[in-house]
Amino acid sequence: MIDWTLTSRLDRALEARTIPGGLASLWAEPGARLLRVGSGRVRLAEAGLSWEPCAGPYDPQRHFLLGLVEGSPVFVAAGADDAPSLRERMEGLPDPELELAFAAVGLVGWHLRSTFCAECGARTEAIAGGQARRCTGCAAESYPRTDPAVIVAITDPDDRLLLGRQASWAPGLHSVFAGFAEIGESLEQTVHREMAEEVGLALTDVRYLGSQPWPFPRSLMVGFAARTASAELTVAEEEIEVARWFSRDGLRAAFASGEVLPPSTTSIAARMIQAWLDDDLSPEGLSGAKISNSELVTS
Repeated sequence: MIDWTLTSRLDRALEARTIPGGLASLWAEPGARLLRVGSGRVRLAEAGLSWEPCAGPYDPQRHFLLGLVEGSPVFVAAGADDAPSLRERMEGLPDPELELAFAAVGLVGWHLRSTFCAECGARTEAIAGGQARRCTGCAAESYPRTDPAVIVAITDPDDRLLLGRQASWAPGLHSVFAGFAEIGESLEQTVHREMAEEVGLALTDVRYLGSQPWPFPRSLMVGFAARTASAELTVAEEEIEVARWFSRDGLRAAFASGEVLPPSTTSIAARMIQAWLDDDLSPEGLSGAKISNSELVTS
């Protein structure tokens, strides 16, 4: 499980992006590697990501620099629409490669959706090794977007945890509640609004836990814990199929029986649930929640 509070192993190589010929030189290095990804998809080998050497001439419109990993250049390119879904296969990736896969899928997904200028409608072109795009008409520049979303572990006066599910999810899958920030909101205001809209709860003691990128398609999940003085729920049925309070013993039993399935262990949601099961719903508890599916079920 990646500890997202630590420094990234990926050096974004800002200087090489600005020096004439710098990107082509990195492409030509003997240790340079390329990963092909699609919209939410990534090429996989038996033991992890499927890397290939950087062959042929460097094309700034197709080859995007992720950065340097232990001094070696890492590039990504679109062209893997038949590859496995990252969402479905990410639990099998080693932590160092999972971070790169998240960055690669998010970056290429943004380029695929940003080929025309939002200002004038003309075509855009990649610049700075894929770090931005420039309009060929009005010269406006755009940068990869990250959409902030809150994800909240809510506890009631009996210290029970609220979990729910959407009808579109896999059968049995439950998680803590989440929602996107709207224009003009702080993240804390988003927590209050989303939880009032989805389950009708007024919250207190809202506190930050940690964050995690989530490239489906380009979110930043910001985790919070909060309390409520009332356990009475008013569920937004058009969004939420089920919302339930769980004691620790009750949730462990529901996991063990298969009645309730936990979210992916690569997600901040799973770490939030595990931190609560460990009775340490804090930034330190979240960071220390090193789990696998079996551990989450049986702990």
